[in-house]
Amino acid sequence: MDFDARIEALAARHEALTMNLELLSRDHEDTNRRVARLLTAIEGLARVAEIHERRLTDLEGGEAK
Repeated sequence: MDFDARIEALAARHEALTMNLELLSRDHEDTNRRVARLLTAIEGLARVAEIHERRLTDLEGGEAK
């Protein structure tokens, strides 16, 4: 393989790696957005659970443990 062919092969590999990194970056950003939405949903569920716990405690006439 001569020098020009090696340079061309390296350039092609570089382009492929660059494209891979761009795709991975987009996937990473998408995953971060999904995780943020899930955390928001979990926080909401935790608030609902706390409200229900207080309600049950009030109905039972006792104190929360």
